[in-house]
Amino acid sequence: MITRFAPSPTGPLHLGHAYSAILAHDMARKAGGQFLLRIEDIDQSRARTHWEEQIYDDLRWLGLTWDGPALRQSERLNIYRQALETLWEGGFLFPCSCTRRDIEAAASAPQEGAHYGPDGLIYPGTCREAGARAPGQPLPDAVLRLNMDRAARDCEFEEICDLHLGHHALARTALIDTVGDVVLARREMGTSYHLSVVVDDAAQGVTHVTRGADLFEATQIHVLLQKLLELPTPTYCHHDLIRDSDGKRLAKREDARAISKYRAEGATPGDIRRMVGLPPSS
Repeated sequence: MITRFAPSPTGPLHLGHAYSAILAHDMARKAGGQFLLRIEDIDQSRARTHWEEQIYDDLRWLGLTWDGPALRQSERLNIYRQALETLWEGGFLFPCSCTRRDIEAAASAPQEGAHYGPDGLIYPGTCREAGARAPGQPLPDAVLRLNMDRAARDCEFEEICDLHLGHHALARTALIDTVGDVVLARREMGTSYHLSVVVDDAAQGVTHVTRGADLFEATQIHVLLQKLLELPTPTYCHHDLIRDSDGKRLAKREDARAISKYRAEGATPGDIRRMVGLPPSS
């Protein structure tokens, strides 16, 4: 068993991160497997060195150890480019010049109606046909979207195996109608979360992905990409979210539940485990 924790260095780790990291760590250690750390820093406009250092410090304080050096996504842009080349050659990508305002205007047109998916407003397909790959055309330096209709119809589907939520079959119509043409490469990053997480899970040999239930809808995108790129599909475990007293899920922009805050107030790692409903470490 190989699990991983993959935070972004864009703010402090909070109780929700602690819950996810501890679950993945304990699962791997109990099975005699490996627990890996990945720093998802592809968004260099928001990533900060001091937040990355805080991640290492908080995890060590929690008593979590990881196997081998942390993998940093900012050092793997050429690997993501290779995956994009494969999808481009297969005819699954198209360049998109639409702005956020363009998408909002098209999606809210009376004949369309606004629909939302894992990435927000579902793309209305404005650039899809015009951006179709011509024979021999090189991969453009542009925003690249997945042609979901083409991908979903050409892919052999399986199911999402989830230890917490059970088995869920992938549905072509659901991917086309409720997910749409998601972005796989942004101009300023050269990749996207959906693409990089799939490529890196395969590269690190991750067998079990532990993450919050809020990412369950995105998992169907990841399983589809795994099939298109001929990569293994891990077993997933989408756990419940840690919420505040108002029932709102925790976010980095609200650092009231930051691990560092509890540390400064004298909390122990055992206190953190109790706060998120986990048993003491063995």
